[in-house]
Amino acid sequence: MNQRIETAFVVGAPLMLAVLELFHPQPHDLFGLDLRAWMAVHYAQILLFPLTALALATLVRHRQGFAAALCRGGAFVFGVTWIAFDSVAGVATGILLRNAEASAAPETWRAPVMSIWAHPIVGGAPDTVPLLAVAGSLAWAVGCLAAAVALCRAGISWGPIVLLALSAVSFGVFKTHAWPGGPIAFGSQAVAAAWARWSAV
Repeated sequence: MNQRIETAFVVGAPLMLAVLELFHPQPHDLFGLDLRAWMAVHYAQILLFPLTALALATLVRHRQGFAAALCRGGAFVFGVTWIAFDSVAGVATGILLRNAEASAAPETWRAPVMSIWAHPIVGGAPDTVPLLAVAGSLAWAVGCLAAAVALCRAGISWGPIVLLALSAVSFGVFKTHAWPGGPIAFGSQAVAAAWARWSAV
C-alpha cells in the first residue's frame, strides 16, 4: 500500500467515525428520537466500525511481536462484535421505531422495541450490560493498549501512546459511543495515528 494512502486511511477512518459520533442522537427516550439522524448514523457506523478497527491494526502493520498481534486480535474482535451489536441495537431498533411512528398506535410497538433494546446480548439500554457491546469495548481497550505498547517499543514518542491509552479507556469511562465516548475514543485514535506517522518520518 502506498505510504500516503495508508496514512490517509489510518487517520481518516477513525476521524470520520469521531465526527459521525458527534451527531449520534442520545437515546434517552427512544420514542422521541430523531429517526432520520438515528438511522443515518447507524447505517454509516456499519461501515466505519470495521474500517476504524482495520485502521488500528494497520497502525502496527510493520510491527512484530506479541503486542502487535494482540492489537490485531483486539481490533478484529471489536469490528465483528460492534457490527453485530450496532446492526441490532441501532438499525433494527430504528426500523421498529420508524414503523411505530408510521402506525396509528405507536404505543403498541413499545413491547417489541423494548424486547430488542433491553436484550442482554444485543441490546442498547443503559440499564443493561449487553454482551456484544461489552466484549467489543474490552477488545477495543486491549487493541489500543497493545498498539500503544508496540509503538512504544518501536521508539515512537509518548504523545501517540498517551492518546491510544485515552482511546482504550473511553468506552469504560463514558459507557457510550455517542458523545462523549465515541468522539473521544476515535478522535484520540486519529490524532495518535497522525502523530505516530509524523514521528516516523
